[in-house]
Amino acid sequence: MTMYVCWKANTLTSAQLSFTNDTLFSVLSCVSLDKNSVPDGLKSKQDQEPIKKKLAMGSEAKPFKIFIGYDPREDIAYEVCKYSLLKRSSIPVEIHPIKQGELRQKGLYWRERGKLESTEFSFSRFLTPHLANFEGWAMFVDCDFLYLADIKELVGLTDGKYAVMCVQHDYTPKETTKMDGAIQTVYPRKNWSSMVLYNCGHPKNKVLTPEIVNTETGAFLHRFQWLEDHEIGSVPFVWNFLVGHNKVVEGDPLINPKAIHYTLGGPWFEAWKDCEFADLWVKEKEDYENDKNKTAAK
Repeated sequence: MTMYVCWKANTLTSAQLSFTNDTLFSVLSCVSLDKNSVPDGLKSKQDQEPIKKKLAMGSEAKPFKIFIGYDPREDIAYEVCKYSLLKRSSIPVEIHPIKQGELRQKGLYWRERGKLESTEFSFSRFLTPHLANFEGWAMFVDCDFLYLADIKELVGLTDGKYAVMCVQHDYTPKETTKMDGAIQTVYPRKNWSSMVLYNCGHPKNKVLTPEIVNTETGAFLHRFQWLEDHEIGSVPFVWNFLVGHNKVVEGDPLINPKAIHYTLGGPWFEAWKDCEFADLWVKEKEDYENDKNKTAAK
């Protein structure tokens, strides 16, 4: 069962539906249903027209696929990251956790965990194009992100001439540990792979097979060494705003973060409960739990 989500931005109650793959069209064509059966957030003409345009454009009507790295010790971070994406999205999205255990059961992941791997998805993240069937655009993102803007804005930046697009940080952490005591590593293109837009059908990304992901070095994968430099596109750093590194400039709206990355550790860890932007994450967690409780009470 795959979850497809189609709702108006900032509205969690409009439509949250679970369908099998062959009923995707029913979700996206909900504007053609009887007026009384259409979710409130999709009844107006303004809401209907973008979806009609998507239907007319064929393949573009498919939900945007998002793969979030999952680690059992950061389950709540995953849930809040997913919630923050869904709450603000004005386009259909399809979200999947990248769980190492499930990938091992399916025979897609078998490499042993190294001492420098701070999360369970340190390498499995690079299976994103494979998991998306090497079709269309898809995003991988670490679970320690908090989205503050509509993902539609980021999707609108995609450019087919690139194999991948990401925030191209110049980042050298000073800390020797992060999160709950994990070893901090320093390498070129640090944090580029923490949020990546993959052009999954690009010929160069065909190399990211399970065999390659399970056998290649960290340098090859995290530095995008299967690509030439001109095949790596850039997006504004506000979509991967590093807590403790990037700074907000008062009076400059272009610097305001659209996606906060608690790369050193977030408030779900005791040692980082008072980190910068902790209040935003805690508020989002409260909203997530309130909505979860309301849903359970129905």
